[in-house]
Order: sequence, then C-alpha cells, then structure tokens
Amino acid sequence: MAEEEEVDNTVTSEVHHFSKEETLKGGREGGRHTNLNEKGEVGTSSDLGCEGQQEQEDEEFECLLGANGQVVLWSPRRETVLSRFDFAYPLDLRVRDRCPNSYPQVDSDGDLVVTRKKDLHLQEGVVLIEHQNATTLDLVGEQVWRGALFLADFILHYGDSFRDKHVLEVASGVGLTSVVAAMLAAKVTVTDVDKGEILELIRRNLKRNEDVLKAEMCVKEIDFYNHGTIDDLQANNKDVSVILAADVVYNNPLTDAFFSTVLRLMSDPPDKTMFVALEKRYVFTMEDMDTVAPCYEYFLDGLEWLRSQRTDHIDWTVEELPSDFEQYFTYERTRHLVLWKINARLKQP
Repeated sequence: MAEEEEVDNTVTSEVHHFSKEETLKGGREGGRHTNLNEKGEVGTSSDLGCEGQQEQEDEEFECLLGANGQVVLWSPRRETVLSRFDFAYPLDLRVRDRCPNSYPQVDSDGDLVVTRKKDLHLQEGVVLIEHQNATTLDLVGEQVWRGALFLADFILHYGDSFRDKHVLEVASGVGLTSVVAAMLAAKVTVTDVDKGEILELIRRNLKRNEDVLKAEMCVKEIDFYNHGTIDDLQANNKDVSVILAADVVYNNPLTDAFFSTVLRLMSDPPDKTMFVALEKRYVFTMEDMDTVAPCYEYFLDGLEWLRSQRTDHIDWTVEELPSDFEQYFTYERTRHLVLWKINARLKQP
C-alpha cells in the first residue's frame, strides 16, 4: 500500500510572506540594507529603532525583507520574526497627542528650538511587532494579517472616536491594532486566548513600543469558548465603550462563538460601539461552481443573528463602513478588505 501523504496545515499571512534565501541574497547584493554585515546578519536591534531593548540586543538577527518592503529580522533562538511597520502620523495626532510638553524647547547652545509646519507634515512613526512567519491554523493569531493594518488605518483616520476612551480588543493576535489604539485611548485592554505564545508576544510588543503608547495597557485572556474568561473581563472592565476585532473569523464554529461573546460584551452598560475589520477569502467550490467567500457569508449571517438578539434591551445599528479612508501604513490594501460597525444602545428599563 502507498504511504499516505502528510497534510501540511501551515498557513502564512500575505503581510510578511518572504523567502529567506532570496531576501538574504537580495539584501547583500542589492544594497537595500546597509546595516548588513558579510553574513547577512544584524548584531543588535538598534538598527530597527528599538534602542534600549537589552534582551533583543543580546540576540543575533538575520536581516530579511518583508513583502511590503518593511525590514524583517528573524531570531533563531525564538524562531520568531521582528518586523518594522512604518506609518505616517495624521496631522491632528502629530500636534495634539504626541506633543504633551508645550513648554519652549532649547538646544545645547541655549537657542530656542522652532518646530516648523513642514516638519510636522513629515512626521513618521514606527511600530515594531514580533510575530511568527508561519503557523498552524489554530495559532494564526501569532501572525500579522491585513485586517489589523486596515483597522489601524481606520483608528488613525478617525482618532476622535477613540481618543480618551477605554478600548477593548478581542482576539488581538500580536497586538498591532491595540498599539495604534493606545496612541489615542485612555486605556486599552488587549485580549486573546491563552494558547501558544500569543499573550507573551503581546506583552513583548507592548514593551518594545512603549514610547508611542499614551494609554494605560492591560493584557487579559478571552477565550470565546470559555465563559469564565468573559465573566472575569466584564467584572473588571465596566467602562469599556469601544471594542475592536480584526480578522477573527476563519471557520464557522469560531464565528458562532465570536458573536455569542460579542452579544455578552455589548449587553452591559455603557453603550458600546464595535469595529470589525476582515478580509474576504475566496475559494472555488464544486457546489457553487464559482469562487465564493463562505466564511464571510457566514459572518454576514452572524450579523443578522446578532441584530435580532435581546431587542427588548438593545437597539442595534449594524452597518458596513466605506473603505476609502486614508492609508497610513504600508501594505497592500485590497478590495476584499471590509469594515463593519456595530452599535449597541441600551434601552432604559
């Protein structure tokens, strides 16, 4: 009998897909990474703008190039990737939220430092994210997906919707969207299931980006299948008014558990608004004889189910938002990225 072929269930996000051999060769010969030595290695993490991270400085990283041109460092010890995601600050965030010290500044000679309008216009930022390059399907949260960058763009563009709020992100993955929300919010609670290295990756990413964080940060577990974790979160976070989720659905049972969790979270005061970003993923099926997005269709069914729940207690508003807002991060914004807004207004007893 022929041996059965082993099924490879490894998945890789398009955001940071790369070929190790090709990028190392390109980095050495193409001159795109001037900090590479002859072995294609980087001695410290300061080249990515994360000086002071002693743990990373003690590691040797191999320098790679991500799909969108971002710098990527691979750690042989942890077998994780450290990516630098560059972005442009919106004008209001540059002026209002990044300049808490309004006192005049002087240089080493005692002369007044003048911030010119053109300098404000050119301000750019960096988010450093440690993640896996590829995982099994049950650990996809350890990667970076386009939905997280899409939602991060939305947060930066509509900053007033998040400024000084308590924001909760569910299924946060490695925490990129929460880092961006924390540039504006008063508090951000970052959650995911305690599986693999997800919660530790979140904590390390918050630490390495603490220079851009304005909000108080809290990392907690939420398991959509474990009601105890949801009860604990609700008991200690009674002032959450904004909930975020990005690329959280990829099979039907998980979608069901997600919407059950959303219903529980949005049934308690205060009134809450949720933003859900995801990418439609198309497959060809013999049943339909066409290319379809079955997980997204099931997600739409879940939205209809949600808006029919507890209508005696909640006024639901569910709408798909336009996707033509400004792009601040560098990634391929495909037409398959969508953003939904769910608003729950609690009725007076």
